[in-house]
Amino acid sequence: MPFYVYAQDQPDVADQLMELSEEHWSYMDRFEDRLILRGPTVSDDGEEHTGSVHVADLADRAAAERFAREEPFWKAGLYRDLTVVAADVLVSREPEADVHYTLVTAQWPLSADAPCDAEQRGLSGAEADSRLIFVAALRGGDGAGTTGVVAVVRALPDEARDLVRPFAEGLADGRLAALTAQRWERGGRN
Repeated sequence: MPFYVYAQDQPDVADQLMELSEEHWSYMDRFEDRLILRGPTVSDDGEEHTGSVHVADLADRAAAERFAREEPFWKAGLYRDLTVVAADVLVSREPEADVHYTLVTAQWPLSADAPCDAEQRGLSGAEADSRLIFVAALRGGDGAGTTGVVAVVRALPDEARDLVRPFAEGLADGRLAALTAQRWERGGRN
């Protein structure tokens, strides 16, 4: 089952991240065949690492929590927040190296009448827009209903938000979804 794992950096940890980067990559190499998406979030100018995004196909929530908490940056205390959420992957294309992307996310409370099937909510149309590199519906704790969306878009933040908004609002059953956008880069050794 795919899980979205996002870790936000502590302030001023750039040097420590660099020191542990080989350890981080070696850890991720163990999951290479299960990583659907990976890469850092970065500052608006692209100069500063601000967090890490991984979408990994793991056995269950316990395995996803272990994956996140055994990661070297987390163990070294370099992250301040950690998000681990089950995800239904709707679109997944290979991101290109050295291309500017935006990570767009939104989360909302699960409502009692929340739809369970993202595909039935009209989200399959995302496949037609090649700027949408990755789109996933985030799932409630027991897998019932959606609690958010995560997308990687080949566009600047404002345009990226506009592209994702219809899918987010469809998943949120028409409720206005507050979207956040930040730069993202393809990760890994290559």
